[in-house]
Amino acid sequence: MITRDSISKSRRWVVKIGSALLTAEGRGLDREALGGWVDQMADWLEQGNELVLVSSGAVAEGMCRMGWNRRPDTLHELQAAAAIGQMGLVQAWESCFQRRGRHTAQVLVTHDDLSDRRRYLNARSTLQTLLSLGVVPVVNENDAVANEELRFGDNDTLAALVANLIEADLLVLLTDQDGLFDADPRTARNASLIDYARVDDSRLDGFASDSRGSLGRGGMQTKLRAARLAARSGTATIIASGKDSNALRDIAAGKQLGTLLVPAQEPDAARKRWLAAQLQARGQLILDAGAVSKLRNSGSSLLAVGVTAVDGRFSRGEMVLCLDSQGHEVARGLVNYSSDEARKIAGRPSREFEQILGYMDDEELIHRDNLVVL
Repeated sequence: MITRDSISKSRRWVVKIGSALLTAEGRGLDREALGGWVDQMADWLEQGNELVLVSSGAVAEGMCRMGWNRRPDTLHELQAAAAIGQMGLVQAWESCFQRRGRHTAQVLVTHDDLSDRRRYLNARSTLQTLLSLGVVPVVNENDAVANEELRFGDNDTLAALVANLIEADLLVLLTDQDGLFDADPRTARNASLIDYARVDDSRLDGFASDSRGSLGRGGMQTKLRAARLAARSGTATIIASGKDSNALRDIAAGKQLGTLLVPAQEPDAARKRWLAAQLQARGQLILDAGAVSKLRNSGSSLLAVGVTAVDGRFSRGEMVLCLDSQGHEVARGLVNYSSDEARKIAGRPSREFEQILGYMDDEELIHRDNLVVL
């Protein structure tokens, strides 16, 4: 069971900070506030933890630089504001983290990047590598090029998808509200903060307001939707006020702050269910008895040396079925190599990949984190 105490022991976070917290009443980025959050994140990272930062504020910073007092209505003006503001946003985060001896990396994505399985795996590998290097990825939607059909619509949703991508333990959504209430606290005096709930509790839908600020796109409904998206990979979510100067430290300490929304399933089961349900299989891998045994009994990744045949046509990142010699489905997962590449390396050890293909992207044909054993 996920509790405040277990949250304090989590090791991989995605932290999203909204526009209302990052900007000084529409006067551009609040660098003092940014420095305060960086100090909290750096303290937590120094304990051996990992963190991805999803930062709003590019449009707001661009508006400030251009002297605009109202958020643009047209897509091309929003894209221009984002392109202008992204420069200042990244510079601000970089300078603050450099002060604490931390490197940052800018990662801009669109919805298409995470729905395309090849790019999904590429983005996952990039983020995993950055985390292993101790670098803080600063993620934002690529507003400057995303069209209306590809937009996440809010960075809460983006943060949830990033949590899925890296299998985060916790998603922290910092906002200008104290959390999710059972009524609108601005109009109901007796409104009570919801301290703890499961994301599948249907009563939450009636509590979430869709109101939003002039600078941001996300209201409480988007945060609830984000928590449910994150829960698909077993990630818990805390919605809390970023106006609290020690919000991240308090969360790390397991203190009661904001609303904790927990997934309905354990992390491993939730992620495997998500992988199995969301994707259509594009091909088949026939496995020898040794590979079947390792998948079923050891929870191992699938190595090419255990594959005897490859059927179908698929690209890197697409779902394939893993069958035994009698044609029974053993597992399914996201493959790291295309069908043409897989045919060349089937039955061969990973140390020969570079000789056969001229390169080696991954040692595994399917990594265990992207594999569902049936």
